[in-house]
Amino acid sequence: MKYFLLIPVFVLFFAACNNQAAQPEEKKSLADSLFDDVMAGHDVAMPKMMKLERLQNQTKAAIDSINKLPSAKQKMLANYKTELDSTLKALDYADFAMNQWMGEFKYDSLKNNEPERVKYLQSELEKVNKMKDAVLKGINKADSLFSKK
Repeated sequence: MKYFLLIPVFVLFFAACNNQAAQPEEKKSLADSLFDDVMAGHDVAMPKMMKLERLQNQTKAAIDSINKLPSAKQKMLANYKTELDSTLKALDYADFAMNQWMGEFKYDSLKNNEPERVKYLQSELEKVNKMKDAVLKGINKADSLFSKK
């Protein structure tokens, strides 16, 4: 009797599995694939923005601390301060690049014109990759600088 109750469960299970396998996968258009690539670039950089902001503040604080030291100690730390200044510029640029890209990106641009949308998304892919690289390089530079301490 117990096995009799399991038969409908197995039938439903196999029917559900068979139904999923029978559905063909929908092919993505070139524009859809490019859009996914653009979003993937954004999705790499965006979660790092809080860390980037923290590193900007840490870098500014380190520069301010050096600036408050007596001139003899400032001279001793001149190379380090130069590295801090360079790092801050890289972090500031990365922050600017993210904000600019996000402000200019048009999510649904040219939806009704596939060839133009492809061109637009190819251009955006280049931009988002540059922005992503700036964010990652800025963070890596700051991490490297602060791990030397």
